[in-house]
Amino acid sequence: MKYQGRTNYQHGEHDHIGLLIVNLGTPEAPTTPSVRRYLAEFLADPRVVEIPRLLWLLILHGIILRVRPKRSAANYQEVWMDEGSPLMVYSKAQQQALQQRFGQLNVKLAMRYGNPSIPDTVEQMLAQGVKKLLVLPLYPQYSAATTATVFDKLSQDLQKRRWLPDMRFISHYHDFPPYIEAMAKHIEAHWQQHGRGEKLVLSYHGLPERNLKLGDPYHCECYKTSRLLTERLGLDKAQVMTTFQSRFGKAKWLEPYTDATMKALPGQGVKSIDVFCPGFAADCLETLEEIEGENREYFEQAGGETFHYIPALNATDGHIDALADLIELNLQGWQLNNDDKALQAKLAKEMGA
Repeated sequence: MKYQGRTNYQHGEHDHIGLLIVNLGTPEAPTTPSVRRYLAEFLADPRVVEIPRLLWLLILHGIILRVRPKRSAANYQEVWMDEGSPLMVYSKAQQQALQQRFGQLNVKLAMRYGNPSIPDTVEQMLAQGVKKLLVLPLYPQYSAATTATVFDKLSQDLQKRRWLPDMRFISHYHDFPPYIEAMAKHIEAHWQQHGRGEKLVLSYHGLPERNLKLGDPYHCECYKTSRLLTERLGLDKAQVMTTFQSRFGKAKWLEPYTDATMKALPGQGVKSIDVFCPGFAADCLETLEEIEGENREYFEQAGGETFHYIPALNATDGHIDALADLIELNLQGWQLNNDDKALQAKLAKEMGA
């Protein structure tokens, strides 16, 4: 649906509650032009790269978008599925599972960058009578570079509208007990099938260290997730490591770095590891190509013997159960009364509406 930004209130229209789940986004194809379009939108977000705007745009368009898209497209080709990008495939499966679970809700999926876009999806939901909107960014740990930019895009859209729905926004769920439980059971199921490595490495997406110093709680929330998961699994602190992946540029990022850890562990006598990414609600390029592929090679080339990547929760039953609990908690108190809609429409018409 083409976004028009002008959905208005309709008298007599039946009310609906909407659930909008949002993930980062993906190119529409594993090609250089498609990846370039995606990266141009993603990396131009001032929340994502916080350096002086004019300088960054010169670097972005003068260097990065000339070089990185071809390399990234080759990486996407390595993980692309018959149905499309892994992130899109798994996110759609999550949306469908939640729609089945909450049949009375209008459940939609949007991507912060790329399609389906937040404005187009909100337009569709409001056109379908959504009067109360719950927004769930699928980022367990809050960061300005992820969760906040979803709010930015949503608020930019709502600023253009005359009529606004009631809205609730879930900013994080890093310590939500059902989320911790879902991850623990998922990891335990993997161990039952494949055995357990000497160490469990919990790898989160990295951020510049500057973000932490500016007050971003992401680093702390990652470590709290790791602590709660470690306790639930009954492991000692020495058996678990928290690391940060996907650093970009020359600035110092949150440490320890995942890739450096993979290269160092075999020299420390660790020959078998399991790697899980608690910050990723769905498998994507950063888990499948970077962790399962690139970091596996680092570990094995350094002398490691057994590397197991434990897949993201994706649309597993345990994950959907945890998200459903989170959604139900945040829907409390929202009720709709459509019994008198015909009368409302009649009275509105008599008043000249």
